[in-house]
Amino acid sequence: MSSTLPRPAASRAPAVPMDSAQRGEGPFVWRFNLYHRVTHAAMIISFFTLVTTGLPLRFSNAFWAPTLMQLLGGVHMAGLLHRAAALVTFGYFGAHVSYLALALSRATPSQRRRMLWGPDSMVPHPDDILHVVQQFRWYLGLGPRPKFGRFSYMEKFDYFAVFWGVAMIGVSGLLLWFAEFFGRFLPGWVFNLATIIHADEAVLAAAFIFTIHFFNVHLRPEKFPLDAVMFTGRATTEYMEEEHPGVAGKIAALSGRAVQSTPLIDAPAPPPSRRQSLVGAILGFLALAVGVVLIGMILWVALS
Repeated sequence: MSSTLPRPAASRAPAVPMDSAQRGEGPFVWRFNLYHRVTHAAMIISFFTLVTTGLPLRFSNAFWAPTLMQLLGGVHMAGLLHRAAALVTFGYFGAHVSYLALALSRATPSQRRRMLWGPDSMVPHPDDILHVVQQFRWYLGLGPRPKFGRFSYMEKFDYFAVFWGVAMIGVSGLLLWFAEFFGRFLPGWVFNLATIIHADEAVLAAAFIFTIHFFNVHLRPEKFPLDAVMFTGRATTEYMEEEHPGVAGKIAALSGRAVQSTPLIDAPAPPPSRRQSLVGAILGFLALAVGVVLIGMILWVALS
């Protein structure tokens, strides 16, 4: 904690128009804490590694498969990288489940209700169905934009897709990884099914992340070309009012508080430094570029 919240003109970050989270005059607020950002970084690294090492096996007949496998160091090294990324995935997933359990156990009854059912909740509820309808009406110019809470239905879908992915892709991957152990008490057809599930669900996950998720996060007009809020952890109040108006009132109520160097969600935040903005932009564009290349490789196989 270092000072009171600066006036917008004095708190404007170095101009980085490529980052939609820095649009407007400010001031800035914390949207994500350090835990959220570290977890997201682990997800990016592990997911991209899993996709990159898995694609040349899934599409071994594609012209690019031998070259990619060679770049990875061969089949043996690709397998080692794939399994290491799987361990990272199980690690952050287990850590997140523990994080949620701890947060719920420490919360008061009213806090627990807000976490499970309220504008701050990641749990889907009836308002999300209404927001889907409103969103498409807004796309067609037939109504106003929906007023999302802390998390939109798109973000909730992304969030719970990880639980589905770990259950389907992760469990089937474990069956294939330790086939000799599970083969002692499971019939052979289970491993054939696990091979199909593991490969097809993984391709589906990659296709979704590199198209729908990238569009929602980076490529739709109000986000283009980049939203680095998950890298810097902070956004302007204008960004929050536009993207998540359901919590704008709560943020406005904290406007008199001192700027927090420690990332406390909704607390006033210092603007990202030029270096932080540059790092966020580099990481965001790098992930976007690699994702576009990978989805291009998948499309090449699908359309050829």
